[in-house]
Amino acid sequence: MNRNKSITLINLFLLILLASCSAKPEPSTASVESDTQLTITNETLSTQNTQSTAPAPTPDKSICYLAPLPTSFISGLRDTNNIPDCNAEKAAAQLGISDQNPVSHWIYALAAPFFTIDDEMSLEMLKTVWLHGSQSGVMFSHLMVEQNTYDVFSVLWGKPDPEFVSIQTLEQMKTKILADPMYWAILPFESIESVWKIITVDNQSPLRKDFSMEDYALQIPISLISLQEADAASIEAMSADLSLTLSNRDPEKLTTILVTGVTALVRGTANTMEQRGMTYPADDIRPWFLEADIVHISNEIPFAKNCPQPYPRINDLVFCSQVEYIELLESISTDVVELSGDHFQDYGPEATLYTIDLYNQKGWLYYGGGINQADAQKPVQLEDHGNKIAFIGCNAKGGGYAGASETTPGAADCDFDYMTEQIKQLRAAGYLPIVTFQHLEYYSYLAHPILQEDFHRMADAGAVIVSGSQAHQPHAIELRNGSMLHYGLGNLFFDQLFESKETGQAIIDRHIMYDGRYINTELLTIQFINLARSRPMTLEERQLLLYTVFQASTPLQ
Repeated sequence: MNRNKSITLINLFLLILLASCSAKPEPSTASVESDTQLTITNETLSTQNTQSTAPAPTPDKSICYLAPLPTSFISGLRDTNNIPDCNAEKAAAQLGISDQNPVSHWIYALAAPFFTIDDEMSLEMLKTVWLHGSQSGVMFSHLMVEQNTYDVFSVLWGKPDPEFVSIQTLEQMKTKILADPMYWAILPFESIESVWKIITVDNQSPLRKDFSMEDYALQIPISLISLQEADAASIEAMSADLSLTLSNRDPEKLTTILVTGVTALVRGTANTMEQRGMTYPADDIRPWFLEADIVHISNEIPFAKNCPQPYPRINDLVFCSQVEYIELLESISTDVVELSGDHFQDYGPEATLYTIDLYNQKGWLYYGGGINQADAQKPVQLEDHGNKIAFIGCNAKGGGYAGASETTPGAADCDFDYMTEQIKQLRAAGYLPIVTFQHLEYYSYLAHPILQEDFHRMADAGAVIVSGSQAHQPHAIELRNGSMLHYGLGNLFFDQLFESKETGQAIIDRHIMYDGRYINTELLTIQFINLARSRPMTLEERQLLLYTVFQASTPLQ
């Protein structure tokens, strides 16, 4: 071996040995693995902490509506919320017909032509005829609906019998019932008009103050339904963000008005009150009055401090009422008193003024009579549930019937030019005028031509109701261009039970105003049982009276 090469190898070995002695020791494999694991654990924790404090993704709050839904409900959605038709892949929730999470209820009504005898129907029977057509005992042969109503109730009940249920417009429906009263309809509440009679379904009617939506069969529940498994809190939040109409029937917009016929607390009526109590005559019919928003009474007789004790019958037709008899009018929540009666001046100016003062003390409004001619002619104007109502009336019999003058109290003689102008002004101011007459007295169900002329003039001027306060028996009814004309209602409190069968019958009209419109009238029928007291008619009595009055009535125009 070459000596120099050997020395070189030895030196190289020594250099390596010296380097390894002076170098810093490397960590063990175990230490490296431990440090690496710690580092990973810290990074993971750091990442987890970052995720827990970061804002959660905003949930999808988009909403759509699933047709079919009521047309007026959809219109509201588009106007106030800009909610589109449904695309389930893009929306978190949808509005549709369901009772899963109801946010609104849409009210419908079963409607018959106004001159219909029947009053009620069960839901079970209505659904049966919807699905299977006419049944025994059903008093109509066709059921009409608009296209949207057809679609909505097909979801609720199933597809109807095509031979029994037909799709019509509202105008076509009104034409059909003129030609054939066997056509009925299901209408959304907002489409109710005076040409219809609203039939109760399971004893519920949306026209009434005691209406219970929960117990009503013809209400459509509209729900907000989750499409992407959104939790209840998210659905509730979405509901709160919506500007929804809770229903198409708002009880805060509905006013019911009772208009009545003759009240005369004299003779046999007064004598019975003396024996049985001041409020006895109304005991069986009082609930109707207490439920109404406005109660009209046409009291023909003045109260007088010096009024003698009553007798069952007297020939002398000069009348007064004992002051304590006013308790009867208080017990039925009187609001407005008509003073157009023939006998309002019977006990002279002092009693007439005393009577008006009594009404003022009670807070009751009066019209059709007053402290002088100007006072007697003025209309009563009032507002209830947002509806502006006006009463105006007069005595149409001509001179000699309790007429007021410029300086003396009494009833208002009819000045039809003045009345026409007043009605037009009231309509222009947003009022719904009710005109009541003390007019020609006669004993027949038919409408007398003299009354028809005056009633037509008032309706054509804009009165929504024209009513005869003078009649001692019920008279005919006419529907004229959206107005209701009732030529006579019969007695409310008067002692003519035994004069004829007809004078033992009477009608109380319950007029319904909604959202500034006159929409309907219900006929409440009563039968007198003695000289003072009446009761609601039995079904047989009611159907006979309605049939007789409707036969005498003029078809709607």
